[in-house]
Amino acid sequence: MTQEAVSEAERAAVRECAEEVLRRLAGEHAVLREDQWRAIEALVVDRRRVLCVQRTGWGKSAVYFVATALLRDGAAAEPGEPPAGPTVIVSPLLALMRNQVEAAARAGIRARTINSANLDEWGEITAEIRAGAVDVLLISPERLNNPDFRDNVLPGLAAGTGLLVVDEAHCVSDWGHDFRPDYRRLRTFLAGLPSRTPVLATTATANARVTADVADQLGDALVLRGTLDRDSLRLAVLELPHAAHRLAWLADHLDRLPGSGIVYTLTVAAATETAEFLRSRGFAVASYTGQVEDADRRAAEQDLLDNKIKALVATSALGMGFDKPDLGFVVHLGAPPSPIAYYQQVGRAGRAVEHAEVVLLPGQEDTAIWRYFASLAFPPEEQVRAVLAALSPDRPLSTQALEPIVDLRRARLELMLKVLDVDGAVRRTRGGWTATGEPWTYDTARLRRVAEARNAEQQTMLEYARTTVCRMEFLRRCLDDPEATPCGRCDTCTAPQFDAKVSPGSLAAANAFLGRAGVDIAPKKLWPTGMATVGVGLKGKIPPAEQILPGRAVGRLSDQGWGSKLRALVGPEAPDGPVPADLAAAVVEVLKGWAHGDDAWPQRPAAVVAVSSHRHPELVAGLAGHIATVGRLPMLGTLSSTHRGDGGPRGNSAQRVLALHDAFSVPPEMAEALAGLSGPVLLVDDLVESGWTMVLAGRELRRAGAAGVLPLALAVAG
Repeated sequence: MTQEAVSEAERAAVRECAEEVLRRLAGEHAVLREDQWRAIEALVVDRRRVLCVQRTGWGKSAVYFVATALLRDGAAAEPGEPPAGPTVIVSPLLALMRNQVEAAARAGIRARTINSANLDEWGEITAEIRAGAVDVLLISPERLNNPDFRDNVLPGLAAGTGLLVVDEAHCVSDWGHDFRPDYRRLRTFLAGLPSRTPVLATTATANARVTADVADQLGDALVLRGTLDRDSLRLAVLELPHAAHRLAWLADHLDRLPGSGIVYTLTVAAATETAEFLRSRGFAVASYTGQVEDADRRAAEQDLLDNKIKALVATSALGMGFDKPDLGFVVHLGAPPSPIAYYQQVGRAGRAVEHAEVVLLPGQEDTAIWRYFASLAFPPEEQVRAVLAALSPDRPLSTQALEPIVDLRRARLELMLKVLDVDGAVRRTRGGWTATGEPWTYDTARLRRVAEARNAEQQTMLEYARTTVCRMEFLRRCLDDPEATPCGRCDTCTAPQFDAKVSPGSLAAANAFLGRAGVDIAPKKLWPTGMATVGVGLKGKIPPAEQILPGRAVGRLSDQGWGSKLRALVGPEAPDGPVPADLAAAVVEVLKGWAHGDDAWPQRPAAVVAVSSHRHPELVAGLAGHIATVGRLPMLGTLSSTHRGDGGPRGNSAQRVLALHDAFSVPPEMAEALAGLSGPVLLVDDLVESGWTMVLAGRELRRAGAAGVLPLALAVAG
């Protein structure tokens, strides 16, 4: 049935069916918005491709669930055309998938998901799809290039798909704030769809450039762009001097914030610390980061849904993946690097309540954190070419096997390989990665323009914190909303709801909490894989007689408390000099705590040794000497090193071991002294980054006769 052949009466009949499905989904009084109907009409009647750029809470999921029900019932089908196959929803996060499965059930739609958490169900789900028993299949973009899924499931799935939905479609565009290369594989999916298969892409956070990029990748798409105003949100910014003041403000005001909500942080460490502090002040909160086990994340999500906790303290791992319409507040401890990302995160609140409070508490460390994450962008061309040169068409190499060849951390290496895969230069197989032999060009100009766009977004976020114009209007203009006008609700449009005052008790508690010193340094038990390929004969388990013991540091560089002081002291641009008195005292406190408790050292140190440092020799030697004096321990000197690196972090463990495996040697007088010791040696350094300096320096001490090695550092990276 052609578009022209569908009469107005038939379209009206389809709309009535759509309204009925919506009532099953959202309640007896629910009515389709006009743009929702336009999207459903284009998908079901006209079998078109549609891009919906609509604010959070507008009802994008209602569009694809209603369209699914109509297509599965054969609405507007051509004569003799069977009902449509299942809808495939490409969705970025497991939490969002779980919400969608539950929402679909309310409309009588059977939804299943294929993801890394239910591998044992894949066969059963695939059989259900073939039997026509699945209406909606939710998959992550990463599934599109899982070798088993890509080769055995995807071809049949694409051929039988009744509707393809690309959720959070801004991820398709590398201009977007959250580009994910796996989304680019949707081009292959799109190319395999039968004719007349409708496609819906949805996002709440796409400016004009991203919208045009996504629409171009979809093809001939109907773009439905609505107003981005959120009339329930009251935006505010409070400038507080230090991390302790931000924690104290939270402790003083969390009870005043309506309902339950989300506290966002920029780092995993900050999320963990903030949750711990708030619990110590009597609040029911849970942390939610990429390092939390999936079962614990699920439990935390459910506790917030059930209002059993006041807040989730989360990183951006929760950004797109949670659906609770009655969230009453969103607080940010630190600003995201993009106003578009910020708009998306605050958009989680206020969807089904009259008022929701949104408060940004920017930090002085925000720009340093932004720079760190920006440094993880696509690698320079020479590193990319090194990987391509190492790969062959017929002998797969795993990511681990590539690490000794190229100086990139694993996460960054995998991101690069995904981009090369999307570009057709490499292919992921069961054994790892192979080269395709296809020509590939390093797009320097585009990468530079994207980096410039990111820098501009960061500057705009700084402007947002300082602006005296309407904050909602500011964010809407960042998203190129032509209808942006003053909201009349934010702290620049009307009297602020909150001030920057904190109580002395909360501030004292926050200072005491952040002033605690001591984090673990976990010992390594295994050598990196693939070292033989670069001529280093280390593999498998590190022999127990060559291992170091668990260690301690004052804090992490990302800590809210000690972090700023440690970054100023041991950062790559920090000058060398003596140990400041407050950090020297903190080291002594760490040693006192290490001597007692359940995880105390197995034996008191018998001597002190310093690691040779080319960045901060005075700092490290002075610290070791101070510890020896305070602890009344012999100072055995500095471990010799032939390594002349710049002291900066290496890309991965294999590269670090390659650089350091034969760099350390024990002077004869130190070896003689070690032989006469009955206890372990305290090995002192300024900064632990990969951890391999301590491992390899400690290995030489153990081989020279040390009974044990206890690592101690001022700071741990991360």
